[in-house]
Amino acid sequence: MGETSTAYFERLDETRLRATEHTGGAWREDEQHIAPALGLLAHLVERDHAARREDRLVLARLSYDILGTVPVDVVDTAVRVLRPGRTIELVEASLAHAGRTVATLRAWLLAERDAAAVAGSALPSIPRPEELSAWVPAETWPGGFIRSVEVRRHLEEPGRGWFWVRTPLPLVAGEPVGATARLAGLLDIANGMTVRADPERVHFPNVDLTAHLLREPVGEWLGVDTSVSFGATGVGLTSSRLHDAQGPLGTLAQCLTVRPR
Repeated sequence: MGETSTAYFERLDETRLRATEHTGGAWREDEQHIAPALGLLAHLVERDHAARREDRLVLARLSYDILGTVPVDVVDTAVRVLRPGRTIELVEASLAHAGRTVATLRAWLLAERDAAAVAGSALPSIPRPEELSAWVPAETWPGGFIRSVEVRRHLEEPGRGWFWVRTPLPLVAGEPVGATARLAGLLDIANGMTVRADPERVHFPNVDLTAHLLREPVGEWLGVDTSVSFGATGVGLTSSRLHDAQGPLGTLAQCLTVRPR
């Protein structure tokens, strides 16, 4: 892995990829920030779908379980179809290191239909990226992934705010990646952008992530309207509404294990 890597992952063969320095984590820099890995799993589902079918279904739900930490190293991947169908599919993808599965995705893919006549959403909008101040998350968090992103943020109070995030880096070097997978590689950042507590005093990693999407995203920016809650018994929730250049895009939830130091 060279210091001149310009993507989060480099493909080695059909199922193995190498994580680059840009995946370095916020809790520990020698471990991957899970965000790019979650984007990679979404990409693998879309790549498998395109290889199997001439028609096209779109990702509507991404449900991830994070089973452990993973070093910045070579990872192995696998994809299998759990529920095939003409207009609906359920597909599972997994990522492993040294024989240990560290993250899984179960994704529902649905056929697109013309529903413009009934389209609409009650999800409230957030200010555009150009209306928010630039914020440097690397001042709060370490790691190659955090250093790789651009963020514009408004913080209402600890644990409540909204932000826009984008990255100039491709998910996989030299490989076309769809809009949904590309933005899926940014979703996990939600847990750290409007923190309720100083991460030097409290650890609050998430053990899962579930996103429901209304459509494919548009544009390079991902907007996230986030609230963070900590329960009194060590369980927390980061709940977000997602946005893109066209407005409300969907919702996001992350279950946290809250660990005062």
